[in-house]
Amino acid sequence: MNTLFGFHAVTVRLKTAPRSVSEIHVDASRRDPRMRAFVQRAQQAGAKIVESDDAQLARLCGSPRHQGVVARVTPVERSHSLDDTLDAVDAAGRGPALLLVLDGVTDPHNLGACLRVADGAGAHAVVAPKDHAVGLNATVAKVASGAADSVPYFMVTNLARTLEELKERDIRVVGTSDDAPDSLYDADLSGPLALVLGAEGKGMRQLTARHCDALVHLPMRGAVESLNVSVASGICLYEALRQRDHAQR
Repeated sequence: MNTLFGFHAVTVRLKTAPRSVSEIHVDASRRDPRMRAFVQRAQQAGAKIVESDDAQLARLCGSPRHQGVVARVTPVERSHSLDDTLDAVDAAGRGPALLLVLDGVTDPHNLGACLRVADGAGAHAVVAPKDHAVGLNATVAKVASGAADSVPYFMVTNLARTLEELKERDIRVVGTSDDAPDSLYDADLSGPLALVLGAEGKGMRQLTARHCDALVHLPMRGAVESLNVSVASGICLYEALRQRDHAQR
């Protein structure tokens, strides 16, 4: 049994997989309109409501930032592999593949924010290595505001090999690097694409960079040297989305 907490994360699970929600603990002291509307929606979805206090909620989810909502849920069945997901994208004609690859992102808040922006930009999956990366947990789901359920997240054993397999599927692999001579805005991002970003500060590993088809930088005009990885992901994904929309006109 897993835990989700926060209004957005639990609401999305109620929408997408209501049968996976076994019970929802809510703050008994809250009677505001947002909580009343949430409880009504949860009851309509058939979820069991359990009134709890703040200490119990914090103990259940391991965080004081639960917003008064903690759900006990069973895992939702996901695509078995990245290949299955890409095959489904091709079969459904959902446009050229768009993937976000994260190399070395270990902070759950960063991963949650990256999943949220990936969902917003219509990315088909987020990929990360099994080593030196954070997995899906309650904090990730809370920050992702439901995107942890809507965007497939694959942790692969060998990231370099996975990038080569993506190339075999004619998916262009474009990485970001402060040292790259070309700007993001000079790159063609309109076709099948995997965008690779590294952790803030360290950037992607050299081995990962060697397996990219191209490297680009994000123009920096101020005093700071780099952006948070979720902000950089948003810039890159939405530039790809802009180019795709323009190509279809």
